[in-house]
Amino acid sequence: MRKLISLTVILLTSSNILASQEDLYDFLWLDPDKSVYVLQKKMNEKKRTFYLNAGYLKNMSSDFQSTAGFNLEFGYFFKEDWGLELMYNSYSNSNNDSFENIKKINGQEPFVRKPISNMALMFTWSPFYGKVNTFNKIYYFDWSFGVGVAKLETESNANTVANSATQEQYESESYTGAVLKTNLKFYVTQRMHVEIDFMSTIYNAPGPKINDQQTEGMTTNSDLVFSVGFSF
Repeated sequence: MRKLISLTVILLTSSNILASQEDLYDFLWLDPDKSVYVLQKKMNEKKRTFYLNAGYLKNMSSDFQSTAGFNLEFGYFFKEDWGLELMYNSYSNSNNDSFENIKKINGQEPFVRKPISNMALMFTWSPFYGKVNTFNKIYYFDWSFGVGVAKLETESNANTVANSATQEQYESESYTGAVLKTNLKFYVTQRMHVEIDFMSTIYNAPGPKINDQQTEGMTTNSDLVFSVGFSF
């Protein structure tokens, strides 16, 4: 009990003491084989640093398409928690089983909007950081969020899908919308990292033309991204 009170007094009166990542605290009231590592200093500072990421994306929005592609991101942190990011996605589309089944049953293609490319400028906010211990090796990570404006290029068969007398055609479209993003960044080394992103672009677009009438509504284009990057 006396040792516990002494340790509590030391901790309360030593708020300015800093410890490196190698510091190890052996607490006497724990089991003899238990040790506690304490993270007291941020190991991967981001202020005034650039980063470049490249990765693979899987689109999560289309019911009738198998859509994948590549992702590029270039960013700069002007403060430790705040930065700017320029993002570009390119997509490749192919008809999935649902598309083919609808076509076989109904004799006509379903309404499809295919993403072609997406470019966005975002503010990023990275308020959370921490570490995980895996197989006795410590990995540091950041958890961040982004919001910005996006330019989405698509193509759809909206003008022809409801007209059985017209040959199916896909026409180019362009939309401006808002993009939201959340990101987990794991540091492999001081300069190299791997990331998992989930991003969604929200925009207003028309549905299929039926009897020369179209209704517009809000829709989303969502992507799951796995990437590798470098900070410098």
